[in-house]
Amino acid sequence: MTEPLQPRPGSVVFEEQELAEEELWSDDSGEDHAGWFCVATDRFPCPAAGCTFVAEFMTAVHLILVWEQRDDPNLLWHAQRAKEVGRNPRIVSYQPSFGPSASYYAWEAAGRPVHGVRRPA
Repeated sequence: MTEPLQPRPGSVVFEEQELAEEELWSDDSGEDHAGWFCVATDRFPCPAAGCTFVAEFMTAVHLILVWEQRDDPNLLWHAQRAKEVGRNPRIVSYQPSFGPSASYYAWEAAGRPVHGVRRPA
């Protein structure tokens, strides 16, 4: 039996590295995450200095993280962490009307960035 992946801390993406969300999360396969699962939480502000984004779901780079299976060990681990910090987590079926999404595993493969800052044009 294969052991589940162990969660790891994310990393901060600094302005000098300029992260363009559309480029990082573009989905060439046209995959739709409707019906996948995400973690709804009480509203909480983005912790990045000066950022006004307020989340209602577990996010990374301001995108809702989604998992294909409701009992995915990483989904359950993240929901438990949200509970431990008082965010009242609820596992729900993701709907595109919630906002843009990213697969948890695509986010992990991208190096687990937590916040992207665009340079002014």
